[in-house]
Order: sequence, then structure tokens, then C-alpha cells
Amino acid sequence: MLVRLPSSAESFASRSRKLKPPRKCNEALFFPAQSLKLTSTKELEGRMPMWRWLICGVLGLGLGVGSALAVSGGLFSDAKLVSGRWSTDPTVGAAAANPWLRATIARVGLLALTKEETVYFNRDVDDDGAKLVEGCTYALSGEAIPTRWWSITIYGADQMLPVNTDAASSIDATRALIAPATTWTGTLSPTRPTTPGPWLSSKAGGTYSLTIRLYNPQSVEKSALQAFKLPSVKKVSCTQTPASGGVN
Repeated sequence: MLVRLPSSAESFASRSRKLKPPRKCNEALFFPAQSLKLTSTKELEGRMPMWRWLICGVLGLGLGVGSALAVSGGLFSDAKLVSGRWSTDPTVGAAAANPWLRATIARVGLLALTKEETVYFNRDVDDDGAKLVEGCTYALSGEAIPTRWWSITIYGADQMLPVNTDAASSIDATRALIAPATTWTGTLSPTRPTTPGPWLSSKAGGTYSLTIRLYNPQSVEKSALQAFKLPSVKKVSCTQTPASGGVN
């Protein structure tokens, strides 16, 4: 079987007409070759207007920066489902999660279970809408939630547990809600309280956030999640102004 090789007389421009540029940006590289009747890639590079190269570079840079911002949570923020001051993204753990959300979960690793197994709510403000800060003491209160089990964990601005030796970065239903009680109270503060009840330590937390995990909730429908009566976080007092910002 004989295979016909392109003739040396066949120009680079005529060969380029047979190719379909995979991206719009590449049209700027292919079509000038046809109109200018160039015969080599070196000649193409030499004759290509500089502004076309700049456009392609800017487009590529913009796509890269945009994706990086999306992965870090700075772009393409989805609508949140809110319950009081707690909020969640309904697509976390669901097949409908977008690529940027999936990348964030893979990077951070805090929201790894499926929606049917666990629903995650987050907050970084108290009941009045002021930022949660290390120098303040807050009163926690809640009631039974229609889920098999729940836990609340504190995370610093870096999405890591505050570095301290208090061993009090999380509380859960087994410690907070002791039968036959149907309500509970606790404390969120940088020092151990003298009052009884569960305690979350904010020592070395700076400006922080809380995450409540609802394991095997009775329903994951939006209306049911919004109806959950999630714990209250009420500011009691503040003893200092953190370096990261003022106390409201």
C-alpha cells in the first residue's frame, strides 16, 4: 500500500486549511497563515502580529487565575441554604456539585461525606451578625435535631483546628444532650468556664468559624434543612480586641 506524502510544493497555509482549530484563540494563529501564504511555523512566528500573541496570553492567564480563585472560594460562589445564622451549600456531597466545589472539598477535606450521610452547616458570626472572635465569650444553646447524631467543631481562619492544649475543639450530641433533657446549653470561650456544660475552646482561634455536622438527617430536602432549629451562639462578653479585627 502506497501512502502519498505531502508535496514539498504544498504550502503550510494550504495544510492549515484542513485543520480545525480546537479553540477560538487558535484561529488567530491559523487563519493568518492562509492569508499570508506562509510556508513554515518559523515564518508564522516571525510574521504574527504581537497583539495576537498578547490576547492569547491574557486569555490563558485569566482562565488560570479564575480557576484558582474559584477553588479557593473567591469566585463562583453558589447560593446558600440558610437556617438562622447557619448556612450550607445544598450541592455539597451531591452529584450536582460543580467542579470548583469538588476541588475545594478535595483540597480542604472537611466536607468529604455524601449528602445522605452528613449535612454540613457553617457560621462565622454570632446571633447578632458580628464576627466570632477569640477574645469573646459566647453562650451556646440548642435542642434536639432530627438526625442520628451531630457535632460542632471550631476552625480557625486557615480551616484548621486552633492550636492549643485544651482538647476542646468539638462537642457532640452525646455530651450536650443527655436524656431525658430535650435542650442543652454550653460555652464558647478562650478559657475554661466555671459553669457546667459542654465547652468549645476558642483559644488561639483568632477570627474563626463553626461547623455543625448532621449525621444521617431524617430528610435532606431543602425545606426540611431550613426548618432545623440549629444551635444559638449569643455573645456574653469580650475581654480584648483581637489583632485580626475589632470586637463588635
